[in-house]
Amino acid sequence: MKNNNLSKHHYFYSVGLSYKKADAEMRGKFSLDTLAKTRLLEQAKTEGIESLIVTSTCNRTEIYGFAEHPFQLIKLICENSNGSVEEFQKVGFVYKNQEAIGHIFRVGTGLDSQILGDFEIISQIRSSFTQSKSMGLANNFMERLVNAVIQASKKIKNDTEISSGATSVSFAAVQYIIKNVEDIGNKNILLFGTGKIGRNTCENLVKHTKNEHITLINRTKDKAEKLAGKLNLIVKDYSELHLELQKADVVVVATGAQNPTVDKAILNLKKPILILDLSIPKNVNADVEELEGVTLIHMDYLSQLTDETLENRKNHIPAAEAIIEEIKEEFNVWTKGRKFAPTIHALKEKLNAIKNSELNFQSKKIADFNEEQAEIISARIIQKITTHFANHLKDDDTMVDESIEWIEKVFKIGATVK
Repeated sequence: MKNNNLSKHHYFYSVGLSYKKADAEMRGKFSLDTLAKTRLLEQAKTEGIESLIVTSTCNRTEIYGFAEHPFQLIKLICENSNGSVEEFQKVGFVYKNQEAIGHIFRVGTGLDSQILGDFEIISQIRSSFTQSKSMGLANNFMERLVNAVIQASKKIKNDTEISSGATSVSFAAVQYIIKNVEDIGNKNILLFGTGKIGRNTCENLVKHTKNEHITLINRTKDKAEKLAGKLNLIVKDYSELHLELQKADVVVVATGAQNPTVDKAILNLKKPILILDLSIPKNVNADVEELEGVTLIHMDYLSQLTDETLENRKNHIPAAEAIIEEIKEEFNVWTKGRKFAPTIHALKEKLNAIKNSELNFQSKKIADFNEEQAEIISARIIQKITTHFANHLKDDDTMVDESIEWIEKVFKIGATVK
């Protein structure tokens, strides 16, 4: 594994957990809302961590950043969520240096998404970076890396068909409703929560069911009204949730609340009801299933629904991986160059100092000394020497850390990467 860490004591890590090993309940414990993410970043700053970004979605909570030991980052997640270190050890992962870089590329390009080719996460990575940068927690390495991941995501989306076809959690939810609810066009549908998944689900409901009985409720009413205005839907106050639940045949819950907002107590059923919980943490208490006539479906179940579209997408994985490798290699070349550039610069300065001292000595010693000609010749020699060293450090077989240490020791120079 190539070592692209930026210092001798700090390494680049990706730590977190995802749908692969953590179920919805566990992901809910480790989920971070906006306030928790801000607190985490502020804590990282006080603990001397120089650069990191944090993402928390319905499918994953992850940190990408620099640390002496990964536990520094694991600790940040646990202390700002409801998850414990013991639970993290059971379901979490730790990737270092090249593995961590490879992981963020796969996440950002949809190859690691719960539904293959779902590119929602890249906007999370972008906004997470923006927040970190505004707080002084994003160095040049991180900025270059995030930009490379965004570039790969765009290229894969444009040059392959890995995201072709309408497949996402929101689309899968609507397809489930259509297949399992008779006469859906005439049923009362209640959508609670108008975040990104809620909006996407709502748009898919309107498009595919032709239903004119869709009601929106959101804690912040103006957000629901904005969406309803576009789609010509009904909006009700949050205070009317219990009344609207009584009328509904289908309920889609997609809120960002940290605790369940729908439970057995709030339901006063007069007819069968289908509830789809698209939230992380879960926003529908499991006790609703104790009531006769309630069918509760969670997003993890919907994500397992595979169809021809998803099978099709798998055929485009090799092309996507080739694009990632190409852009990742460009990033690694930049990283490697950035690592040894200060040493080459310091070497050039040292050789120029030796040159200037020697030219000054010879100009005093030799009567007809041609200083201008000597300057040209010695400058060319220095350029050739430093180019040889640079080419050596660029070679894939070179042990960069050891070579840099050797050069700095021999020429008695010091160089620090900023």
